[in-house]
Amino acid sequence: MASKVDSTPTHYHASSDKMNGSDEADVSEETEAEPEERCRVEEVALVVPETDDPSLPVMTFRAWFLGITSCTLLIFLNTFFIYRTQPLTISAILMQIAVLPIGKFMASTLPTRNFNLFGWSFSFNPGPFNMKEHVIITVMANCGVSFGGGDAYSIGAITTMKAYYKQSLSFLCALLIVLTTQIVGYGWAGILRRYLVDPLEMWWPANLAQVSLFRALHEKETKKNGLTRMRFFLIFLGASFVYYAFPGYLFPILTFFSWVCWAWPHSITAQQIGSGYHGLGVGAFTLDWAGISAYHGSPLVSPWFSILNVGFGFILFIYIVVPICYWKFNTFDAQKFPIFSSQLFTSTGQKYDTTKILTPQYELNIPNPIRVMASSTLARSLPFLLDQDLQDSLQPSLMSPSFMAGSIALSLMMSFVWKEEVQLPWWGMLFAFALAFILTLPIGVIQATTNQQPGYDIIAQFIIGYVLPGKPIANLLFKIYGRISTIHALSFLSDLKLGHYMKIPPRSMYMAQLVGTLVSGTVNLGVAWWMLGSIPNLCDVGALHPESPWTCPKFRVTFDASVIWGLIGPGRLFGHGGLYRNLVWLFLIGALLPIPIWILSKIYPEKKWIRLINIPVILYGFAGMPPATPTNIASWLITGTIFNYFVFKYHKGWWQKYNYILSAALDAGTAFMGVLLFFALQNEGKNLKWWGSEPDHCPLATCPIFPGIAVQGCPVFK
Repeated sequence: MASKVDSTPTHYHASSDKMNGSDEADVSEETEAEPEERCRVEEVALVVPETDDPSLPVMTFRAWFLGITSCTLLIFLNTFFIYRTQPLTISAILMQIAVLPIGKFMASTLPTRNFNLFGWSFSFNPGPFNMKEHVIITVMANCGVSFGGGDAYSIGAITTMKAYYKQSLSFLCALLIVLTTQIVGYGWAGILRRYLVDPLEMWWPANLAQVSLFRALHEKETKKNGLTRMRFFLIFLGASFVYYAFPGYLFPILTFFSWVCWAWPHSITAQQIGSGYHGLGVGAFTLDWAGISAYHGSPLVSPWFSILNVGFGFILFIYIVVPICYWKFNTFDAQKFPIFSSQLFTSTGQKYDTTKILTPQYELNIPNPIRVMASSTLARSLPFLLDQDLQDSLQPSLMSPSFMAGSIALSLMMSFVWKEEVQLPWWGMLFAFALAFILTLPIGVIQATTNQQPGYDIIAQFIIGYVLPGKPIANLLFKIYGRISTIHALSFLSDLKLGHYMKIPPRSMYMAQLVGTLVSGTVNLGVAWWMLGSIPNLCDVGALHPESPWTCPKFRVTFDASVIWGLIGPGRLFGHGGLYRNLVWLFLIGALLPIPIWILSKIYPEKKWIRLINIPVILYGFAGMPPATPTNIASWLITGTIFNYFVFKYHKGWWQKYNYILSAALDAGTAFMGVLLFFALQNEGKNLKWWGSEPDHCPLATCPIFPGIAVQGCPVFK
């Protein structure tokens, strides 16, 4: 758990700063940091620097140039690759490392004299390339990842509207959808900064890895106490880079080593239990850092009490609830389907063709009911349980940023000007904004203290699906305004906390975030619009050549969700007579679950561990499954336990110096090799075919066990 100490570094609050970098006074006008209440989180005390040099320039020409260039390059590449069958997200950590030598080169070659323009004095080269500039560049580059990579939800909605529903959407309307979603999140961040950034208890664990890497890249050390952090980083960066060639290309079976399937090659049940990809993953393990950190992030940056909560929920769900529901009670006819899959199925166990529920006019036509298998049914119903337990009342902020007000006004305008394309009425927009405003704070508290972000995507789609059934586009837009704006708000808040740790003036951080947001949103849509218009049959698997890479698997999920929750609507699935109607009771259960924990904390105030029981984080233990697999989560739990319990407890000196550096090195090495493999081999279709390249040798794991069900490639279970 996050340990408490009485002595920590002094934290920094900036009062004002200027936006140029011509001399020492151009950086900020902050007074020396004043002592404040000491941080009570030991991890922060061990990693965050104690001192600050307010003379270092921040918003320099180098920072602007490299920040905007990094942001543009990352957003272009990530948007381009997200449409491919093998989507690739290029991490900001690559740019974080790559810009360092470029920044130093610019500091050694650019002219150092001052220029005067309309009374404004500035310099292209105010001194050595420093850590604060580096942070600003990384914040801008991060926008190119979150808006163009795995979190490109707005572009997912635009692609679904144009590629799947064949809407004649205007570029201006699409641009407003993309930008207003991001800027509304920017506004939420401004409102909630005083609650989610300023308090010392809101420590945002993931940022400590960034802090450690920045210090390793910029601070000078001696070897008197072992390897320097920079040398340690380079060694493990190189080792991670070389090693990922094996699970990433040469020997992919290392991603999931499912030995149970080899022991029982003809048993469906054994393979359902042991498969790392399509089963419960019992006995399976991974030797792939990408597999360990794929869905919950790096386990090295999550606090121990958070890992413990996630582990409890994971064990309860995967090893108790799912087996009982599947093998004992055959809940929802689960035995007609695989035990673990993200596919939709018919009532006879066959894969469902979603085109059959749409008429040529994209209206509802349901000849057969949709079914999902046991683990997916329960995982999809998880959001019904989530109740955000804060245990401390927080006052709402009175601040209302002008950018957010303008974005809300533009969003409401879309509901009138593009009424048919948007489908979401003005009151639906306001409803979405209200939902985001209510839930961003409690979810932010959870992420800021546990490094876990419980989602409410399905809750948002569930609510609007009841209110506006048969309107899939309205469902999509309600989701991005009611939920995705929260994701971006929390990304902004995390960056603000990083700036707090690195002694960056808040105004500089806001400026970097705003510029990064505007550049990322515009380039993001521009690239997507170009691809949608220039690549024939983009995302249309039926019309594409069998070997075409433009199948858009991530956006297919977005489309399927709009069909289920928007076109069909939750009323048919969970309403009166619906197959899954009893799952609605989970709303009530979720509301009641935190109450006994709160009561126990009041009865036994001396038992501090009771307050560390976090119901949303426990439920988050299985929130990402599927597509996350039990082996992904189990490996994350084991790795996190080793480093953040045993190493932290028994080798604290090593943990303090190297733990977060190791996390950054593994991330960076894996990412660099992943990009190299993609461009050099996989993108050219040069894939290996041998025993070690097979997923996990568990072909029967995808088979049903209900007697008499015949599925292609599976024996009929008797």
